[in-house]
Amino acid sequence: MNRINRTFKRLKAENKKAFIPYIMAGDPSLEKTLERVLMIERCGVDIIELGVPFTDPLADGPTIQRAAERALSEGVTLKKVIGLVKDIRQKSQIPIVLMTYYNPVFKYDEGQFVADASEAGVDGVIIPDLPPDEAGEIIRHSKKAGLCTIFLLAPTSTPDRIKKVAKASTGFIYYVPITGITGSEIRHDSSITGAIAGIREVSPKPVCIGFGVSGPDDARKLSGLADGVIVGSAIVKAFHERAASVEDFIKGLRRAINGSG
Repeated sequence: MNRINRTFKRLKAENKKAFIPYIMAGDPSLEKTLERVLMIERCGVDIIELGVPFTDPLADGPTIQRAAERALSEGVTLKKVIGLVKDIRQKSQIPIVLMTYYNPVFKYDEGQFVADASEAGVDGVIIPDLPPDEAGEIIRHSKKAGLCTIFLLAPTSTPDRIKKVAKASTGFIYYVPITGITGSEIRHDSSITGAIAGIREVSPKPVCIGFGVSGPDDARKLSGLADGVIVGSAIVKAFHERAASVEDFIKGLRRAINGSG
């Protein structure tokens, strides 16, 4: 069983919610990223989303865009990020999801990308600019390799789109509660509750909420609605601007998602 599936099975048995932090691979270096992955794991997170830097990140806000620019200036590529995962696997078995865009995957070759990622120890992949309708090859290769394919839903998703994404997603379904980019402010209202309920009517797969989670208060509120909370821009910003206190920040998010902080 894939590490992601094992993790959600364990969390469900323990009546707990997943904490999924996002960090940009290669910001400020691949070596430092490995150190940060191990530190984040020690903070009690469940799954790590590892960003692959790209020159035109359509879904990402300024914080993650700047992180991608810093990583690209270090010469970080998709192939090098896969190599980083292989290095991480020498020290950790925490589930890892790669968040990349389709262009690097296309240039890499879809089948080769899935084969190399799976061999390195990647557990899942998110490609926000590749809808399930056009992801047949990735899904086919990933299913064979045991790699989870995670697709996104948004407040604007139609019932038909919800069904397609739920069917194509493995590991978990990624719900974006805002119609903006990463780092945008989230609004806590009944629309999120209704959207999650709508997804659950279609699929029993875990649903995780990401985009716009700025701190423990957001994390606490959202953890009561979904199976997991994804925190990206706030953590990337903390690492860049106040690295000395980022461990306490991540531990605070963990406590909030547990409902104990």
